[in-house]
Amino acid sequence: MSRLLQPLTLRGTTFGHRVWVSPMCQYSCDPVAAPGVPNDWHLVHYGSLAVGGAALVLTEAAAVVPEGRISPHDAGLWDDEQERAWARVVAFVHSQGAAAGVQLAHAGRKASTHRPWAPERGSVPPQEGGWPTVAPSAIAHGDLAVPTALDADGVERVVAAFADAARRAERAGFDVVELHAAHGYLLHQFLSPLSNRRTDGYGGDLAGRARLLLEVLDAVRAVWPADKPVFVRVSTSDWAPGGWDVDECVQLARWLGERGADLVDASSGGNVPEQSIPVGPGYQVPNAGRLKREAGVPVGAVGLILDPLQAEQVLVGGDADAVLLARPLLADPRWPQRAALALHDTRAVPWPAQYVRATREDVPLSGPR
Repeated sequence: MSRLLQPLTLRGTTFGHRVWVSPMCQYSCDPVAAPGVPNDWHLVHYGSLAVGGAALVLTEAAAVVPEGRISPHDAGLWDDEQERAWARVVAFVHSQGAAAGVQLAHAGRKASTHRPWAPERGSVPPQEGGWPTVAPSAIAHGDLAVPTALDADGVERVVAAFADAARRAERAGFDVVELHAAHGYLLHQFLSPLSNRRTDGYGGDLAGRARLLLEVLDAVRAVWPADKPVFVRVSTSDWAPGGWDVDECVQLARWLGERGADLVDASSGGNVPEQSIPVGPGYQVPNAGRLKREAGVPVGAVGLILDPLQAEQVLVGGDADAVLLARPLLADPRWPQRAALALHDTRAVPWPAQYVRATREDVPLSGPR
């Protein structure tokens, strides 16, 4: 059996193999009729990824409070209607033999923006459905609106909101929660000295800047079932001078493991516009490998992992325990099934009975059926 297609057990959850869906924002909720509520688009999108054979389907960032959405069209998990809608998605994902996970998030100073394909750019003004943003410090991200620095009560409310969303995730049937501490969103903003200039206990040295994330993890772990894993997505580097880097991230990963995180999902970038990222196939894998080897925690690798043999080598080389795919799965939701064929190991990736005839070489692609 290939390494990529071996099962992986974290706490009481066993994933059938190690090809997982990376969270990808869909910006497809109705911001007026049903703010933050997943709809038929989400059911079909995540359902197709489960049908395609992914062992874990991680959803897009679900905001833990309304003001934590990246855009007015983002999904959330702060009320009952959203919880019920996610439960519908989870039930279908489970029916295809896949595990379901939700990424819990707060966008901080990068909230209240237009979705990527809108003709407008930048912050959405209040008269058009936007809202004031918050951050560790009153420092804007590029041309976005200047945020308000969170006070002590605001920080406490953030921690409570993540815990409440985790409770809802458990009731909706999710198998995994992932805390989003990457890509320049609120928890990452606290980690980076480029966005965190606080002088209280949530700023300054690494321990201070990591304090909010660790408190969120503690609060979520306290309400999340003991037999279900918690992941944390991190940016391993800001790719900018004076910013968050992989050395600090290694120490953070150690602390996360000690506090009950079961896997660190290693991405990078997103915190400052002036980042300089050396993009190329597998460009984030070396940093993932450092976290795995030096922090001693299970790690997921992500970032232009395009080919089954490339993905296999990431795991065989000891850089990660699983791979998370984004754009390759948008292009081909059946990537996991095709990977199993390419690696000559089809036992771990099931095909739906309705589609299994497509795996038979003796069936013509056209003509009588």
